[in-house]
Amino acid sequence: MGSSLDVARWQFAITTVYHFLFVPVTIGMSAIVAWFHLRWVRTHRPEYLRLTKFFGKLFMINFALGLVTGIVQEFQFGMNWSDYSRFVGDIFGAPLAFEALLAFFLESTFLGVWIFGWGRIPERLHAASMWLVHLGTVLSGYFILAANSFMQNPVGYRFNPETGRAEMADFLAVLTNKVQLVTFPHVILSAYMVGGAVVMGVSLWLLRREAGTDDDRMYRHGVRVGAVVALVASLGVVVSGDLQGKIMTEVQPMKMAAAEALYDTTSHAPFSVLSVGPLDGSEATRIIAVPGLLSFLGTGDVNGTVEGINDLKGSERALAEKVVAQYGPQMAPLVLTDDYTPIVPVAYWTFRLMMGLGFLTMLLAALTLWATRGTRVPRARWWLLVAAVTPLLPVFANSFGWIFTEMGRQPWLVYGLMTTATGVSPSVSVAEVWVSMAVYTLLYAVLAVVEVKLFLTYVRRGAEPFVDPATPADAHEDAPLQFAY
Repeated sequence: MGSSLDVARWQFAITTVYHFLFVPVTIGMSAIVAWFHLRWVRTHRPEYLRLTKFFGKLFMINFALGLVTGIVQEFQFGMNWSDYSRFVGDIFGAPLAFEALLAFFLESTFLGVWIFGWGRIPERLHAASMWLVHLGTVLSGYFILAANSFMQNPVGYRFNPETGRAEMADFLAVLTNKVQLVTFPHVILSAYMVGGAVVMGVSLWLLRREAGTDDDRMYRHGVRVGAVVALVASLGVVVSGDLQGKIMTEVQPMKMAAAEALYDTTSHAPFSVLSVGPLDGSEATRIIAVPGLLSFLGTGDVNGTVEGINDLKGSERALAEKVVAQYGPQMAPLVLTDDYTPIVPVAYWTFRLMMGLGFLTMLLAALTLWATRGTRVPRARWWLLVAAVTPLLPVFANSFGWIFTEMGRQPWLVYGLMTTATGVSPSVSVAEVWVSMAVYTLLYAVLAVVEVKLFLTYVRRGAEPFVDPATPADAHEDAPLQFAY
């Protein structure tokens, strides 16, 4: 049956990964829908309005599911992780409060304006409302990542020995955490890559279906806009990911060592594309090992030294003992544990899946731009597979990236301050966590069916025929509301 800690971790992993399937789609697609709407206002070409409403519909389906799953996820901080919330809630809760009161309020309010504003507000203001929705999604990401970055590299806090809690000392330091400053652009650019891939894949499928019709040009434009966004964003992901790797090595060297299953400190450390055998430092055989690449990823120098897991075990223990010496013996239960090594196979493979799926997305975006140049339409049947898998590749790359980020930090819940085992709610039984996990899993399965069915239904319908929208002058009190769909 497992312990309450094991089940609570599984539940949080399931709900978090599921929720994050929708987050990058929301951020990326909101920007592209806003772009199509802006192009309509500037040119009044019918295809831009049709693309705006079509992809706006798909965006709203995704937004609704992301909203529901996000609310459920936050319940767990009080349900299953109350000791964590008690210890760092003063810090962790502040950026989450800003996310709810500022960012989410902004995006939800102006999404309502965008949905109900057709023909009722000036068209430039109406187009601006979707840009404000996008701004809200970006701000939401910033505040949530600030909270997560504190878990990766705690800053801006002080320890109160009387309450036994970490308390906020410098909110600006939390918002400008060096981990945050490299993580935020990496995550946002990866969201643009996802949004571009979704628009490219959907448009490519419809372009093949509507080739030679009056809609040919419209869907070709959708394909190329999506492919350009995905390709440019993926290049940005590579650059920002390189910067993030160096900061990660600085603040969490164990995570970088686990990413390569590197057990012994090495200079000019290689990076392997694949390994055969157990990743316990004994028999694994590296395949296609690139000399010096791990050193470059971690230090910026192909001859740089990367610490190995065996040496870092002592460093992690020393970090925990330093915290106990600094804040008192009451910290010992929170930071001292038997083993400071993460699950190396999970870190190793999720790191490669993240990178591999990202590079494959980049390749397919570039290939699609080449195949649709001029008036060409990709005719081979395998292009249907490209259209189907391209939206999924960066979504799963994002998910594997987050699994690596969180699992590579273990056994720390807050790095250097609290182990995961000490953050779980002490009063919640195994049975109670199992029941809640079963309910959430069943609910999410139903939501997944609804999401996929709705999404595919509207994709098959394609863009609605062009109807010149009403203007505010045409509207009056008795006029029916005009929706984006």
